[in-house]
Amino acid sequence: MKRSVFVSLAVLVCLLFASVSFAQQNAADAPASKEGVERYLDAMHTRDQMKNVLDIMTKQMHQMTHEQVQKQPNLPSDFEARENKMMDDMFRNFPTEDLLQVMIPVYQKHFTKGDIDALVAFYSSPTGQKFLKEQPAIMAESMQAASGIVQKMMAKATQRVQDDIAQLQKSNDGSSEKKSTPN
Repeated sequence: MKRSVFVSLAVLVCLLFASVSFAQQNAADAPASKEGVERYLDAMHTRDQMKNVLDIMTKQMHQMTHEQVQKQPNLPSDFEARENKMMDDMFRNFPTEDLLQVMIPVYQKHFTKGDIDALVAFYSSPTGQKFLKEQPAIMAESMQAASGIVQKMMAKATQRVQDDIAQLQKSNDGSSEKKSTPN
């Protein structure tokens, strides 16, 4: 009797440890929580990054408006200022929090709790913070370095389209001449 109680107790203890171990293994595979994704977005300084992007977009829009105004001499003298104010208001009132809230389920769909924990750990580390700090400069320098390659590719693509248009027009001109020539 003592032996069967001991064996039963041993089996019960093993099952308890196995279930705890199983639960621990699966916890990392569980879907990411809303709170976990929010921690990740905070570690990434997402709100600050979005503000920086909006600031850059505002400056670009001001520049584009200025260039367009220069081409249109008959506009009212305050047109550019009014347009810039409208854009400033639009970007100032940009619904950043709403955008973040709709992004959270997307992250939850693609990442597990373990993934989010690992990302938060990385981006909270000194190396992750350095990456975030250096990323804008790296992107700008990379785009500058690649611009020659992209320009050549775009020039070839543009030339190809122009050649195709010219060929099509040439073949259409030939066929329309044949149709319009009286027999």
